[in-house]
Amino acid sequence: MTAVIDRHEGDAKDFALALNPLASRDAPWSAAQDAILSDAAFAQAKATISSWPGYAPTPLVSLPALAASLGIAELRWKDEGGRFGLGSFKALGGAYAVARLLKTLLSEKLGREVSMDEVVANAHPEAAAEVTVCCATDGNHGRSVAWGARTFGARCVIFIHATVSEGRKAAIEAYGAEVRRCAGNYDDSVREAQATADREGWFVVSDTSYPGYMDVPRDVMQGYEMMAAEAYAALEEPPTHVFIQTGVGGLAAAVAAQAVRRWGAARPMIVLADPDRSACWLDSIVAGTPTAVEGDLDTLMAGLACGEVSALAWEVLKDHGDAVMAVPDRAAVEGMRRLARPLPGDPAIVAGESAVAGLAALANALADPRAVEALRLDAASRVLLFGTEGDTDPELYTQLVGLSADQVRAA
Repeated sequence: MTAVIDRHEGDAKDFALALNPLASRDAPWSAAQDAILSDAAFAQAKATISSWPGYAPTPLVSLPALAASLGIAELRWKDEGGRFGLGSFKALGGAYAVARLLKTLLSEKLGREVSMDEVVANAHPEAAAEVTVCCATDGNHGRSVAWGARTFGARCVIFIHATVSEGRKAAIEAYGAEVRRCAGNYDDSVREAQATADREGWFVVSDTSYPGYMDVPRDVMQGYEMMAAEAYAALEEPPTHVFIQTGVGGLAAAVAAQAVRRWGAARPMIVLADPDRSACWLDSIVAGTPTAVEGDLDTLMAGLACGEVSALAWEVLKDHGDAVMAVPDRAAVEGMRRLARPLPGDPAIVAGESAVAGLAALANALADPRAVEALRLDAASRVLLFGTEGDTDPELYTQLVGLSADQVRAA
């Protein structure tokens, strides 16, 4: 067990920080971890995703003025706002898992091995249309699953919880999915999706894993690795730090996995960033075991509003997630505005609420000497952030930033 070593409360800079005593930069990539995320599995994901119409690596943006103002050497932002027109990195995971699932089901139905090319081309539309996929979502994952289902010919039902915005609901429906709103929080909607699928003979395509449900979330995470691999390949040298938002942890595990397998002990320090109202990774790291957060989890960072960590992500991050921070909603809003109204020399960036938890954690850590020392941040630090969504709720984005996304892009 470890203690929370730093906590501020009562202003825009409040946060909690804990180091992970289980993690080590020297920790090897274990056989158990390789069974979750491996070079071979990633090669399959890369070949599939790069074959989709409209695929292109998303930009890796340099922010020298912001880096200088924060007191570090380099700051890079992987901008996922344009990914396949869906507005977030989630297109890489949910849609890939739908394709993998359909490949398996169509092979069983047709009595022969169906190729991924056949799935992508929707070569068996009648058989694909008999499959219903479903999931629970805070917004972006459901949009990805719905897009994948429409692209590959399956039926789709998406479950959202009580606080998911009407804008995000409509965005999912635009891809042809039926959307059902549930009472309770995200974890309640996960259980409702699974219970309905069991009853109806549907197939859950979830980005979180739990006992008895591992294969599909593994495929989702393998898709997420594409984003990390693109970013790392574009760098001249490894970053010293990656600050990455969590949610259930599948994204963070994929980012860490690529770093460990690519650089080994030379990998960057991996700092996880939780919303303080759903800080399941902070509580789990402090306890040394997966620990659920109860309550409504009502954070503005809706895509990260998860109370239970993914079992697969825990297997990776318990060894390779070096620290975790919990940051408040107001720090996220501050980060959104900071990117939308950049310092001279930096580009303007549209970043949604769930995209900026890593930036919020970095900025808050750099403002506190104890956090700077604990995370080994200094003037030579080279930090990589993943901007995992754009304005996935345009109305809310305008309300929070004071500018529309189109106004920011025009700048």
